[in-house]
Amino acid sequence: MNFKFSNLLGAPYRGGNLLISGNELLTPVGNRVSQINLTESTSSTLPFENAKNVRTICVSPDGRLLLTIDEDGRALVINRRRRALLHHFTFKGTVRAASFSPDGNYVAAAVGRLVQVWRRPGFEKTVAPMELHRTYGQCHADIVALDWSEDGCWIAAASKDLTTRIFSMHPIDGYKPPTLAGHKDTPIAVHFTSRRLQESAGLLSKEAPALYTLSRDGALHAWTYYKKEIEEDEDEGKDDKEDANEEKSFRDEASKAARQSQSLTFSGGNWKLTDKYYFNQRGAKLSAAAFQGNLGILAVGFSNGLFELLQLPDNTTIHTLSVGREKITSLTFSPSGDWVALGSAALGQLLVWEWRSESYVLKQQGHYYDVSAVSFSPDGSYLVTGADDAKVKVWTLMNGFCFVTFADHTAPVTAVAFAPSGHAVLSASLDGTVRAYDLVRYRNFRTMTTPTPVQFSSLSIDPGGEIVVAGSSDSFQIFVWSLKTGRLLDVLAAHEGPVIALSFAPNASLLASGSWDKTVRTWDVFSGKGGVEELRHSHDVLALAWRPDGRQLASSTLDGQIYLWDPIEAELQATIHGRRDIAGGRLRSDRRTAENTSSGRAFTSLAYSADGAYLLAGGSSKYVCMYDVNERVMLRRFQITYNKSLDGVLDQLNSKNMTDAGPLDQINDENSDLEEEANVLMDQNGAKSKNTGVLPGIAGNSAPKARTRGVALSPTGRSWAAATTEGVLLYSLDEGMVFDPTDLAEDVTPAAVLRALGSGAYLRALLVALRLRDPELIRHVLFATPPESVELVVATLPAVMAPGLLGTLAEALPTTPHVEHVLSWVKSLCSRHGMAMQNRAGEAAPALRALHKALAGLQEDLGSTVEANLYSLQYLCTVAGATEQGGEEIVKKDGAGKKGVVLVKAEEEEEEEEEAVAEVVVAPKEGSKKQAASGNKRKQIK
Repeated sequence: MNFKFSNLLGAPYRGGNLLISGNELLTPVGNRVSQINLTESTSSTLPFENAKNVRTICVSPDGRLLLTIDEDGRALVINRRRRALLHHFTFKGTVRAASFSPDGNYVAAAVGRLVQVWRRPGFEKTVAPMELHRTYGQCHADIVALDWSEDGCWIAAASKDLTTRIFSMHPIDGYKPPTLAGHKDTPIAVHFTSRRLQESAGLLSKEAPALYTLSRDGALHAWTYYKKEIEEDEDEGKDDKEDANEEKSFRDEASKAARQSQSLTFSGGNWKLTDKYYFNQRGAKLSAAAFQGNLGILAVGFSNGLFELLQLPDNTTIHTLSVGREKITSLTFSPSGDWVALGSAALGQLLVWEWRSESYVLKQQGHYYDVSAVSFSPDGSYLVTGADDAKVKVWTLMNGFCFVTFADHTAPVTAVAFAPSGHAVLSASLDGTVRAYDLVRYRNFRTMTTPTPVQFSSLSIDPGGEIVVAGSSDSFQIFVWSLKTGRLLDVLAAHEGPVIALSFAPNASLLASGSWDKTVRTWDVFSGKGGVEELRHSHDVLALAWRPDGRQLASSTLDGQIYLWDPIEAELQATIHGRRDIAGGRLRSDRRTAENTSSGRAFTSLAYSADGAYLLAGGSSKYVCMYDVNERVMLRRFQITYNKSLDGVLDQLNSKNMTDAGPLDQINDENSDLEEEANVLMDQNGAKSKNTGVLPGIAGNSAPKARTRGVALSPTGRSWAAATTEGVLLYSLDEGMVFDPTDLAEDVTPAAVLRALGSGAYLRALLVALRLRDPELIRHVLFATPPESVELVVATLPAVMAPGLLGTLAEALPTTPHVEHVLSWVKSLCSRHGMAMQNRAGEAAPALRALHKALAGLQEDLGSTVEANLYSLQYLCTVAGATEQGGEEIVKKDGAGKKGVVLVKAEEEEEEEEEAVAEVVVAPKEGSKKQAASGNKRKQIK
C-alpha cells in the first residue's frame, strides 16, 4: 500500500515565470513545479507542494537549487538533483520577481515595494537557512521586475511608479540610487547588457547601452551610463588623502573588498536615455519579455498572441510569430540562446521555439478544464483522459508526454475507455456521439449516434471488443452498437433516471448499469433477453465496478456507502460505510464545520485492484480511499492536494472572513489594474470564465473545489491514477527517480572502481563503472563480483541503472567463457527489476533485443554440439543405469561386509564413463588417458 506520488499529467500552465536550466524547462503547475527534459522528451513533476499556487520560481546558476514562491510569499528550497526538500521559508509578502546572483551566492526578491537580498541557503540543515543581506526601500510602488548585472554587484528594479532604480549590492560611500524615468506605462522587464555585447558594439563603432527597460505600452528604452571625466582626476589627487584616512573612510573590510571587485561601476556618473524603440501593435499590449545578453537578442510577447525577436542594439526584427489569439504570459531563453520558451496561461500551452531553424522543440497543452474521465491501456503503458474541454488525450506513462489529442467532440467528454486490443480508444460525450479513435493512424474511424439526440454520461466495451454500450442522462436508455459496423443493435430501457455508470463483467456476458433511480440492473446483452436482475439501493447510485473474477459487483451511492453484491444470486454480501472516510475539508460557503458537514460527500468512481483484494474509491472530496474488500476496512486515505487556492482543502476557516452576508473570500476586491493578468474566475463546478472590465467587489471570486471525478488502477497493480481538479495524479509503487550517489561524487574515476573492488564494495564499484560508461571496466566489475554477492548487489542497484547493465551483459555473453556467471546476473536483474524495466519499455527494449540475440546464438552453439553427440550420451546414460542396478544387487547379496569393495568398483565405473564422455565431446590427449589409468591402478591397490 506504499503508493507514492510519481507524476502529474494533463495539468495546464496557469501562470508564473518559466525557466530553462540546462536542457530542462521548469514550469509552475498549480502548487507544484514540473521539469520537462527537452532533449530526452520526458516530463516529471516534483513531489513537493507549496501552500498555494506557485507564482515565481528561480534556479541557481549551477542548477542545483530551486526556489519556488507561492502567491502569499511562502517559499520552498529544493535540491533538484536529489529531489529533496531542504527548507521552508516565507518572505512575509507577495513576491513578483526573484533571481539568483550570477555567482549563485545571493537571491534577490521583489517583496512588495522592497528589494530584499538574501544569502543563498546551504545544503545542510540549519535553523535559519536564509540570511538577509540588504534591503532597498526607495520605490514608491510594487516592484514588478529586477535583474542582476553581469558581475553581480548591481541590481536594477522596475516598479509600478513608472521608474527604474539601480541599487548597489554592497555599500558605497555617497552612492544614491539613480531613478530612471520616462515610461508612460507600467514597466514589464528590465535587463542589463553584457560585456560581450558592449565589446561587439565597440567594434562596430557603436555605443552599446548598459540597460534596457520595457513598458506595457510597447516602449523600449535604452539607457547608457556616462562616467564623469573629472572623477578620474579627482581620484588621482585624493590618493594620498585616502591612504591617510583609509581606516575612517570605509565601513568594513567586506565593503572595501566589494568596491574593489566591482568591474562595472555605476557610481559617480550619469544615466542618459540614448535610444527609444516602439513595438507598433495596435490594440495589443506588451505582456512578457526576455533578453539574451551574450547574443543581444530580445524576445517580446503581446496580449494578442504575437511573439517577436529583436536584435539589439540595431533594433532589427529577426522573427515575428503568432502562437494564438491569447496573451503570452511568460518568456525565457535557454542558456545558449538557441531556444526560447513561451507560456500562455489563457490557453494552458507551453512552446519551445528554436529560432535559428524556425522549428518547435516542444509543443504541449494540458486540459483547459477539469479532467472528467481516465482509463489505463490493457498493458498499463498508456493513459487516456477526457475532459470538459471536449478533448481526448492519450499519454505515455514512461515519459509523461501526450502524443495525440483528439478534438472531434463539441461538448464535454464524460467517459473514456480503451479497447481490449489496446489499439483503439473510445469516448462518450454530451454532444450525443460515441467516437472510436485509431491509435495507429490517429484518426476517428467510427462515430456512433442515436436516432434522436441524447447526452451520454457513461460508456463501456465488452471484453471481446465487439459491443459498445453507452448510457444517456436525459432519455434514461442504454444504447448498444457494434464496433465493427457502427450499427445500432439494441436499446435497453428500464431505468427511470440518468444512467450514470456502465460496466461489462470481465468473464461473462453480463452488463451492469447504475442509475439515479436507486437501482443497479444486470443485462444479458448477447442473448437479447433484456434485464436479468434488479439490485435496489436506498439512495442514488453513482458508480459501479466489477471484481476481476466477475463474482462481485461494487456500487456506491449518494449517502457515501459502498455495497458489495453477488451478481449471480443478486444478494448483498457486505456494506462499507465510507461516509466518514470521505468527509473532510470545509467549503467557504459551508455553514457547518468539516466534522459536521458530510452532505454531498460520496464516492463517484470505483476501481478494483488486479487481484480483487482492495478497492479504490474517489469522489467529491479531497481524499481518495483504499479499502480492504474482505475485511471492509479502510487501509489508507490519500489526500490529493494541499493547495489552499482550491476550495475544500482546509478543515478550519478563518473566522474573521465569515460574515452574516457570506464569506469575504468570495468577494473580488482586488484592484483591476490594466497591467494585472486577466482575472480568471471559476464557478462552483470548476469552469473558468474571464471577467474583464468588472469593478472590484462586483464579480465573485469563487475557487474550484478539490475533488476526484475518476479513478483507475493499472492492470499491473503497480500504479493508479486519479482525475482531479488539478489534473491527473499518478501514484506508483515504483520509484520513478532514484538518487544515484555517484552523481555528486568528484572521484568518479577508474581508480575509484579498483579501490572499491579491493575493499569489497561491489555495488559502489558497479555504480561508478556504469557512470563512466566504460564497457571493459563494467565487465571487470561483473566478473570480479563473487557469485554469492550477485543477488545482493542487484537487489540494491537503482532501477534506472538496470537497462544499461543488461545491455553490457548482452554484449559480453557471446565472447565470455563465464556463461553461468553472466546468466546469474541476467536472472537476478530480471527478477528484481523486471517490473521497472517493463514500465520503461522504451529504454530497456534495445538491451532486451541484444540479450535475446545473444541467448539465441548461445543456444544454437550448444544445441549443435548436443545434437552431434546425442546418441552417444543416450548410450552412456543407459550403461550407467544398468551398472547402478548391478551394483545394488551385489550389495544386497554380499551384505554389509563387502560394501567398500563395491563402492570402489562403482567409482571406477563412473570414472570410465566420464572418460568416455570426454573422448566423445572433448577428445583428450594421450597424457590425460595415462593419468586416468594410473589413477585407476592406485584405487585398485587401495
